[in-house]
Amino acid sequence: MTVIVGLVHRRRVHLAGDSAGSSGSQLTIRRDPKVFTNGPYVLGFTTSFRMGQLLHHAFKAPHPEGDLDRFMVTTFVDAVRTCLKDGGWARKDSEQEQAGSFLVGVHGRLFEIHDDYQVGERADGYAAVGCGDDLALGALHATAGLGLKPRERLTAALRAADHHSTFVAAPYVFARTPR
Repeated sequence: MTVIVGLVHRRRVHLAGDSAGSSGSQLTIRRDPKVFTNGPYVLGFTTSFRMGQLLHHAFKAPHPEGDLDRFMVTTFVDAVRTCLKDGGWARKDSEQEQAGSFLVGVHGRLFEIHDDYQVGERADGYAAVGCGDDLALGALHATAGLGLKPRERLTAALRAADHHSTFVAAPYVFARTPR
C-alpha cells in the first residue's frame, strides 16, 4: 500500500512518501500524510494508517541523548511500544509483540524500524519501506552519484515505485529533520 523513501544529505534526513491507501483491489488517495516531523524526528510509515496517526499525533517523542544507537534500540523503541499499546494498535502473535514498519531520521541518521521493533541503519545512507521498496531502492542507488538534490532523488524513487506498483500513487509528500 505504500512506499516511504529516505536519505541522508548534509547531516539532514529527508523523507518522502506516496498517498495511496489500499485494501485488496481498492485504492484511495489519502489526505493524511505518511511522512511528518515529531519533535527532532522525521518519520514515515507503512503498514497501517492507525499506527501512523498514533506516531504523528500521540507519540511523545523522547529527546535523543547519549549513544544514539543504544538510545534508539531502548528508549525510543520503548516509547513507540507504549504509544502503540496505549492507542490500541499493538498486537501479539505467539507472545511476540508486533507493530509495523517505518523510517525515522534524527541527528543526521536514518533508521528503519521493523515490525518486530528491530532498529536497522543501512550503510548506504538511504532506505525504503513498503510494497514499493525494492523499486525505490533501485532508483536511489542509480541516482547516488548524479549530483541530484535530495528532493529530486526521492521523487525519482517514488516515481519508479509508482510506475511499477499498483499500490503506490501520487501525490507525494516530503519532510525533513528540523535544523
